[in-house]
Amino acid sequence: MSRQQDVVLTAYTSNSEAVLAVKESAEFPAARRRSGFLHIQQLQTVDSAGSCWPEHCLKRSRRTGQYNVQRLRGPAAAPYQRCSSQDSLDEQAMVDYFKEVEIIQRSGDAETQEELQLKVADEGEQEEAWLMEAGLATLFDQSASDGEDGIALLSTLTRTQAAAVERRVETLKQTLRKRNKPYVVPDVREIFKPSPTAAHSKDEAESTERSGSNKQEVEGLGNGVGPVAKGGGANAETDINLEVSFSEQALVYKEELKLSKPQSQADDRLPDFKVSQDKTGQTKVGDLSAEDMKKVRRLVLIEMSALFDTCGVEVKAHKALKVKVRESGLFGVPLTVLLDQDQRRIPGTKVPLILQHLISHIEEQGLDTEGVLRIPGAATRVKAVCHELEHKFYEGLFPWESLKQHDTASLLKLFIRELPYPLLTVQYFNAFISVLKLPSQKQQLQALNLLVLLLPEHNRDTLKALMEFFQRVIHHKDKNKMTLNNVAVVMAPNIFMCKGFRSKISEQQEFAMATGTANIVRLLIRYQNLLWTIPKFILNQVRKHNMENQRKMNRDRAVKKLLKKMAYDRERATERQERNTEAEGGFIRVQAPQFLMVSMAIQLTEDLKASDVLTRFLSQERSVTVKREDLCLYEMGGNIKERCLDEETYIKALLELNPSAEWVIKSVQH
Repeated sequence: MSRQQDVVLTAYTSNSEAVLAVKESAEFPAARRRSGFLHIQQLQTVDSAGSCWPEHCLKRSRRTGQYNVQRLRGPAAAPYQRCSSQDSLDEQAMVDYFKEVEIIQRSGDAETQEELQLKVADEGEQEEAWLMEAGLATLFDQSASDGEDGIALLSTLTRTQAAAVERRVETLKQTLRKRNKPYVVPDVREIFKPSPTAAHSKDEAESTERSGSNKQEVEGLGNGVGPVAKGGGANAETDINLEVSFSEQALVYKEELKLSKPQSQADDRLPDFKVSQDKTGQTKVGDLSAEDMKKVRRLVLIEMSALFDTCGVEVKAHKALKVKVRESGLFGVPLTVLLDQDQRRIPGTKVPLILQHLISHIEEQGLDTEGVLRIPGAATRVKAVCHELEHKFYEGLFPWESLKQHDTASLLKLFIRELPYPLLTVQYFNAFISVLKLPSQKQQLQALNLLVLLLPEHNRDTLKALMEFFQRVIHHKDKNKMTLNNVAVVMAPNIFMCKGFRSKISEQQEFAMATGTANIVRLLIRYQNLLWTIPKFILNQVRKHNMENQRKMNRDRAVKKLLKKMAYDRERATERQERNTEAEGGFIRVQAPQFLMVSMAIQLTEDLKASDVLTRFLSQERSVTVKREDLCLYEMGGNIKERCLDEETYIKALLELNPSAEWVIKSVQH
């Protein structure tokens, strides 16, 4: 096929179906004579903002209702240059996207998806739901049970986070006034006034930081990243700073844009973002206790909203879908129901067993098969296998050895697509799609990091298992021809074609959505190690939150418990004093009650890491049969409930952050 540099797009109908085919190409059949056909000779280059074809090139025929892209003239007709980088979406990749859309529509499940309509919450409802999810229901409901906890949470907020809360409280206040509601939301100035404990110097510092003095900590940040190195900050574009609020970094970036002309991006290549090493260790999802993770989600919600607010991007959440769902089975079953079934069989299951088996079967047959995930299985055979799995999977009678690899891949995509609630959730679906509206790739990545942390645990664990599998597929790209882009474009429709959404978008929006959703999946795959990391500034806010709660508990403790607690506190104080004395003397005491070890004193040095503690433990406890990779050193107590430390954590640096912590060795389940 001869390749021209101009664009010719013809015969796009108003039907919601969209299929791409390349004229005279041996890879695809001749043009289908059916509605919804999109015929392309050449595609225009795709930009980093996710725009596939400019809207001014689309012309609608009044007679046929079809959209036509005219040949570009003049300076606007920049020649298309195929990018050799596997990190840049090219024309073939987008052909694969729309081919996948055609496969989905031919499978017959697209029709059922059109029946439900997603609705945006009414004015005031969204703010009320947001405040409840953020643990701040007391701001509009005086009878809310989390009043004290909400006040403690407010004391930890940065200026941009506080502004996000203020904005939603003011909106809710105006809405209630319009409805003539008797209850009046307190004035935002009252919400953020200093608490009684602000008399203490530490509280005053926190209050000052929240009100805006923390600007100093982000001064000199290049494009909202870390301190700019002398000479222009060569690494400013690729360094990820997890110690400063993302929304605060975005505010600095916004101010810098006013002073300098923004640089256009040549293409949508993905840079090698790097996270600076933190001596107190990185914290991954699953490293914290459930109680601390609840606080993390509340703070992440506020931070995510503050980031979008700072960048001027409005995100409206959809109302929860009311869907009749199956209460048992494998396909078309909610993740919560599916995992309840699985956990009754295998306790502790975090990823649906059917998904684990499908992934394992593809890998056992070999990831070198060309077109794995891209080439579909036979539709009739896939449907029959799906029915057979429903009846034989849990009994262990399904003949896996007879299942073809491409059929397995089609079943995997069908499983994701038929979830009654989207994997990315109805609540955050718009937020995921809006990520690419943020002005820089770094901010897009930061927003995705926050959104991943906001997902319910079942959704987050399942999404992680999928992304890790996709990465393993990409590692075999030399044999299977599945690059990062290939995987992203064939999986994007399966992840983002959720119930009720496609019927609400226009053809132009569908063009933009094609490259946009593919780019989001690319980011999820490429940067998964970063996206499932809890930023240090969020963890520090959790520590402040815990300390504030402890102060309130000490102040409000009932008198009848006082005598009992005094004896206990004296005992604990003695132990704490002993630990502090040991630390001052250059030692820490490590416990391992799970292995019947009372305690172990270890010399505290500047270079002592968590890995060194584990090595010392194994050298002393010869009777321990647990593998080294199954052991973890935990930070417990003080200003954190429980935290599994990565092996590169420097103990002395962490001890300075949490001087009252205890150190416990436990085995972990992978």
